[in-house]
Amino acid sequence: MEPYTAGVTLHRDVLPVMGHAVQTALPVAVLDVYQAPELVLLALPGLAIAVAGALAPAGWAARARTAAALRAE
Repeated sequence: MEPYTAGVTLHRDVLPVMGHAVQTALPVAVLDVYQAPELVLLALPGLAIAVAGALAPAGWAARARTAAALRAE
């Protein structure tokens, strides 16, 4: 069994319930949308965006005086 993220696990748990509610059978292809390598490739840009967004505030906090950085918090 592959390790899944919370979103993929939720997708795999909720979608069959929704299909059952409308009395239809969902094919396996609907549930197996992403494989592990694809999830890693989707996560890497998110990580890069998070690091890029954190660099400016972290640089400012490193240069600022402690009291000023804490007041800006």
